[in-house]
Amino acid sequence: MKLTAALPAALATLALGLTATATLAQGLPDLAGREVVVVTENAYPPLQFIDAEGKPVGWEYDAVAALAKALNFTVKYENTSWDAMIPGVSTGQYDMGMTGITIREDRKEQVDFSTPYMTSEMVMLVRGDETRFSDAKSFAADADLLMAAQPGTTPFYVGVYEVLDGNEANPRIKMFETFGAGVAALRAGDVDLVLTDSTGGNGYVAASDGALKIVGEKLGAEEFGFIFPKGSDLVAPIDAGIAALRADGTLDALNQKWFVDYTMGQ
Repeated sequence: MKLTAALPAALATLALGLTATATLAQGLPDLAGREVVVVTENAYPPLQFIDAEGKPVGWEYDAVAALAKALNFTVKYENTSWDAMIPGVSTGQYDMGMTGITIREDRKEQVDFSTPYMTSEMVMLVRGDETRFSDAKSFAADADLLMAAQPGTTPFYVGVYEVLDGNEANPRIKMFETFGAGVAALRAGDVDLVLTDSTGGNGYVAASDGALKIVGEKLGAEEFGFIFPKGSDLVAPIDAGIAALRADGTLDALNQKWFVDYTMGQ
C-alpha cells in the first residue's frame, strides 16, 4: 500500500472506532452482543471483494463493522451467489444481506430493506480499446454486440429496457451467475458490455491498468440498502445506526477510504 493511501485509510479506521464509542453514547439501540449472520457475494469492488492477500474487504465490511460496534452486535459472514441471496434472506437462512443491492419495489415483496446507505448511477463498462460504440444507442444499433448480465439484477433490467428492445429473452444478453464472471467474460472478449453502477464500475476500471473503461452517459440512479427477512427486528436498529454514521461523518470517511484513497490490487 502506498504511504499516501495508507495514512488516510488508517485515519479512517481510527475514526470508525471513535465513532462507535460516540454513537453508543448517543442512545442507539443496544443489541446486547447478538450474533447477526450476514451474507455477501464478495464480487463487487469496492463494496465487498477479495483483496490481493485473499482477505474479504470493502466499504460494506467497514460499514457493518462500524454498525456492529455502534449497536453492540457480533457478525458472522457467509457467502453465496447473487441469485441465491434474496431467496436465502427471504426464507431466514441469513439475518442480513449486503452486496450493493438496489432498493426496488418488487424486491420489497420478498425482503425488507434498510434505509439507503449509498446512491449510485448506472454506467457502461467496456474494454479499454473499444471503439465500435460509445453510448447505449450505438450499442443497441449493432446486432453483433453482446451484453453480460446477472438475472434479476438492476443492470439486467436496465440493459433490457433502457439499452435494448425490452425483450427479456433477447439473445444478445448473456447470463452469468456473478458480476465478476461477467467482467471476466468482457475482458476475454466473450461479451462487449457490462452494465454496472458507477460504484463497482469505477472499482474495476481502477484495477484494470487500462484494460477497462466507462463510456456513454449515466443511465439513471439507484439507491443501495441492506436486506432482511420480512418483519425483521434488525431493520429499525440498523436504520438508526446508518443515520448516526451518516450524521457524524463515518460514511463520508468510508467513501474517502474506498473510492479515493484505496487502489485496487494493492
